[in-house]
Amino acid sequence: MALRGTDAEALQQATVLALNKIAMDEPEWTFVAARLQLETLYREAASHRCYDHTRKYGDFYSLISTLIEKGIYSEKLFGAYSEAEIRELAETIDPECDLLFNYIGLFMLADRYLAKDHDRKVYELPQERFMIIAMALMMDEKTESRLSLVKEAYWALSRLYMTVATPTLANAGKSYGQLSSCFIDTVADSLDGIYLNNWDIARLSKDGGGIGIYYGKVRALGSDIKGFRGMSSGVVPWIRLLNDTAVSVDQLGQRQGAVAIYLDLFHKDIMNGFLDLKTNNGDERRKAHDIFTGVSVPDLFMEKLLEVDESGRSIGEWHTFCPHQVKQLMGWKDDKGNALGLEDFYDESDRKYFTEKYEEAVANPLLPRKTYRAMDIMARIMVAQLETGTPYMFYRDEVNRQNPNKHVAGEGRTSIYCSNLCTEIAQNMSATEIVKEYEDEDGNLVIVRKPGDFVVCNLSSINLARAVPAGVLDRVVRVAMRLLDNVIDINTISVGQAQRTNRKYRAVGLGTFGWHHLLALKGVAWESDEAVELADGVYEDIAFYAIKASMELAKEKGSYSAFEGSEWQTGRYFERRKYDSDRWKELKGAVRESGIRNGWMMAVAPNSSTAKIGGSTDGIDPLYSVEYAEEKKNFKFKVTAPDLNHITYNFYRRARHELDQTWSIRQNAARQRHIDQGVSFNLYVKHSIKAKELLNLHLEAWRQKLKTTYYVRSTSQAEIEECESCHS
Repeated sequence: MALRGTDAEALQQATVLALNKIAMDEPEWTFVAARLQLETLYREAASHRCYDHTRKYGDFYSLISTLIEKGIYSEKLFGAYSEAEIRELAETIDPECDLLFNYIGLFMLADRYLAKDHDRKVYELPQERFMIIAMALMMDEKTESRLSLVKEAYWALSRLYMTVATPTLANAGKSYGQLSSCFIDTVADSLDGIYLNNWDIARLSKDGGGIGIYYGKVRALGSDIKGFRGMSSGVVPWIRLLNDTAVSVDQLGQRQGAVAIYLDLFHKDIMNGFLDLKTNNGDERRKAHDIFTGVSVPDLFMEKLLEVDESGRSIGEWHTFCPHQVKQLMGWKDDKGNALGLEDFYDESDRKYFTEKYEEAVANPLLPRKTYRAMDIMARIMVAQLETGTPYMFYRDEVNRQNPNKHVAGEGRTSIYCSNLCTEIAQNMSATEIVKEYEDEDGNLVIVRKPGDFVVCNLSSINLARAVPAGVLDRVVRVAMRLLDNVIDINTISVGQAQRTNRKYRAVGLGTFGWHHLLALKGVAWESDEAVELADGVYEDIAFYAIKASMELAKEKGSYSAFEGSEWQTGRYFERRKYDSDRWKELKGAVRESGIRNGWMMAVAPNSSTAKIGGSTDGIDPLYSVEYAEEKKNFKFKVTAPDLNHITYNFYRRARHELDQTWSIRQNAARQRHIDQGVSFNLYVKHSIKAKELLNLHLEAWRQKLKTTYYVRSTSQAEIEECESCHS
């Protein structure tokens, strides 16, 4: 029954031949290669599990029993489901769904996600992985409805209508690993805060999480410490420490940790090393090449870029301050008497709270500052972006204006200081602090930490190119929202305040992939008003279905704890977006009456890996090329655009760097209106782009009210390795 060497070699040779035939004029060879690879998988799994490979799939109950015994699967599977229930679910497993995979999708699923034993022998097959995910995420549902919910989730996953994020895809149902994708922390301005953040980041990185960190509260270079002037070393040395943590604490032994650091453009260190952290020029002792950077941009800064003299030269001045000195000298307090800084205010639509405070700070003659032309700062940003792809842009006022849970902080007060590693998450944040240290009765030294809001993102994505044409968007969104909500209760996160925040707001991030694929199938050109209108319509539908699904979950299980006073509850969320059709009015009333399960619901992640498993195009990005070589450390083969034929070719042929990015921005503005969090949105530019042209793209993104932009990807850059935690 073991796989004979000659059989394996023949299959491998046939697979290689099929892969070599893949080309623009013969794209279907990818499915031939996939079927040959499936045969290899079936034979390997049958050999390890001792059944006849011609059956394709072996006994599902025996698989679970074996992998629990080997310590791969969690014993909770047997605790939640009886043998009879498992055998009933096994009847639902459909091997024919394996034929939906193209080669790269099947290869990546088998290489990275199918369960293997400790000797790396494959035991699990694709449809079993999907069923295990469905079982694991639905195990705490009510007994009378649980099996039907598992079958519904399996239906959506097996037919590639949706995917779950990489950590969930890899770890659901297993005895190790966690299920959430990314985390965001706020660093307090203290030695304790800085080192405790580093410890938390190390623990999360070990478990496979991507990290976003806000450093805007940490005092700047040359500030005082305990009254001693000029003693602070600023943010750069601490960021270098995090860089070393990211490198040394890798993700599940597979890749180094991935950390993004955000700083405000009004922080004094922004031009004193931060914008040069990843560039190749300057003092290497002040570099951090392995982290990613993001800048928090207020509307006022963008307005300063537009101030010009009679000759057209930009003359807008921009002042930067140390946050510690601002708190010392300005005397702003919250209702509990805590000192506030500039970072704690944002400009609302009806009152410019940040601008008022900024101008107060500028007018204070005792407050130290460094002053620059705003355009000089922007020029430094753009130079870094063209060399390294970063910093990311986080438009802080728009993010906070559109936050449905701003009531927690209060009017005009910042709730969201930065985004995550992939710029699609926007949730309430606050720093964790040590409030007491004491010795208990057993002589143990106890540190008491007051937990802040430590953001967690739980992700999954809808395959637009399959779900929209099939007319199943509503059904798939309902499945995805329930699965995501269940991740919150099932998951175990090593950092306690992250677990607490996760359950406080019950935030999830429902996203999409396959946008360019959908445009090609519908015969819609990327650079067209029709594409913008389609984005508006599709994402409005997704928003409607997601909010409705969360409302129905609230009826069944209760609302998130901070619902009262939120813009979901008051209806302001719907009014801001001008949702005034009959269906929206009805849903607005239902939410007010029944509540809502999840404080945030939608976020579009990059999802490169899982989009390939789904057989479609990455996220909301345009295609890299109609035909290209997919190359990683352990493989290289040709890939063509999905559903490529003489019709769709015309809608694929202008690839990423050839497209007018203004159209991409307009599409994203239409989609962003309907998304309560953010979008991982890249700008693709030629290496020869002029500074004014790149500046105009950033200004257009801001004018169109984008919340964030992700990488600036220049043709001169090597392909940027992304953290796969957010891929969903």
